[in-house]
Amino acid sequence: MYDAVVLAGGGARRLGGADKPGVRVGGRALLDRVLAACAGARSTVVVAAPRPTARPVTWAREDPPGGGPLAALDAGLRDTTAEHVVVLSADLPFLQERTVGRLLGTLRTSGADGVLLTDPDGRDQPLVAAYRTPRLHEVLALLADRHDGLTGLPLRRLVAELSLTRISDPVASFDCDTWDDIATARARIREHGHVLDEWISAAKDELGIELDVDTGVLLDLARDAAHGVARPAAPLTTFLVGYAAARAGGGPEAVAEAARKAAALAARWAAESTSDARSSGAAPSGAPSDVAPDATPDTRPDAAG
Repeated sequence: MYDAVVLAGGGARRLGGADKPGVRVGGRALLDRVLAACAGARSTVVVAAPRPTARPVTWAREDPPGGGPLAALDAGLRDTTAEHVVVLSADLPFLQERTVGRLLGTLRTSGADGVLLTDPDGRDQPLVAAYRTPRLHEVLALLADRHDGLTGLPLRRLVAELSLTRISDPVASFDCDTWDDIATARARIREHGHVLDEWISAAKDELGIELDVDTGVLLDLARDAAHGVARPAAPLTTFLVGYAAARAGGGPEAVAEAARKAAALAARWAAESTSDARSSGAAPSGAPSDVAPDATPDTRPDAAG
């Protein structure tokens, strides 16, 4: 059990003041991509002005707005109750649930106050981290008392007061501060090794689907339908598999069973086509017959001998 706080405010000066959390990478807003990575949180608090999101969240705001990351973090923490909290910025296009799980797992087995990622240059990324919530409250209160509030204080003041464990992850720690960064992220997800997973994740978010299925099974089915039947059969067959799985109650098992049945049908269809092609010419000696096993000879009186 953990809570998540996502900081989605800020002026995005290096983006010319653009609405950075709403900038799309791979068809999804940066904020929605981060929310997908912390989908396992018991409660997710986004510190920013409310906006439409793919997942339900609790909205919070620092007072005054624009008071900086520590003030925003303090505002977000007020709506959390879990012992551990994941703190994230809203501009992490490659963050995934497994990275969040790695941060939390390391935190639970260590005696540290928090676990954060470092970027390729070894710099701390305190907004890609998991912390012990009581310790964050304690340090933020200390800093507020010391500096007569948290407005305008940089994140390094928080980091300096905490005992931290660091994990290197150059991909998950990549953030989008400039339009060049946005272009790099958009190009990377279209690379051969990433594009399919990115598309499936985007489609599930868009459709509101939480289902995890074996995409390899569906791809094999689509290939068999395309080659053994006709090319348009591939998308139509996978649609019918999804519909059948939904009628059967949904879930990975229902998808797998529907895909298995459809794949078997595609195999039988292809086998018949192969057999028909053989029987169109002179069948070689010993070739299997195309007659069904339960067929009987034609015994009509006028049957050819």
